[in-house]
Amino acid sequence: MRPKSFAGMRCSIAGALEVAGDKWTILLLRDLALGLHRYDDLRASIGIPTTTLATRLKNLEAHGLVERVRYQDRPPRDEYRLTDKGRDFWKVTTALREWGDRWDATGYGAPTMEVVDAETGCELRLALVDPRTGRAVPRERIRYQPGPGADDTVRALLDNINKGAAA
Repeated sequence: MRPKSFAGMRCSIAGALEVAGDKWTILLLRDLALGLHRYDDLRASIGIPTTTLATRLKNLEAHGLVERVRYQDRPPRDEYRLTDKGRDFWKVTTALREWGDRWDATGYGAPTMEVVDAETGCELRLALVDPRTGRAVPRERIRYQPGPGADDTVRALLDNINKGAAA
């Protein structure tokens, strides 16, 4: 059964899932961000079937997250590099990794990777930051409001959420 398309839905999460919403694509973006660039290295890293890999790379290229760069002419060989748009996906993979670490999604009892400050060696965590103060904002203070692209459905959803939060 083919999954439902979210194309045209007024939701940034649905739009992002339309581009990168399967496990292979997210793992490819992770590996590209970690420095793998060649087809065989990407395939070996996650054990992805070759036809699936080719399809996912073409999709990422079509959506502007990856670009192919020729590194050899005879025979012709390309590698895959993240674009600015693709590099910006690091926040998504970081959020997934942090959630997986916290809830032991692997079942191995310990994180397989840690993210630390290169200068201090201190652990780093993803956070929502107030751009004026530079300080992390706790979850309890986060509120959602309609953005410029909101339609009546989004406005009604947010009105219901905000009424429930006030109760």
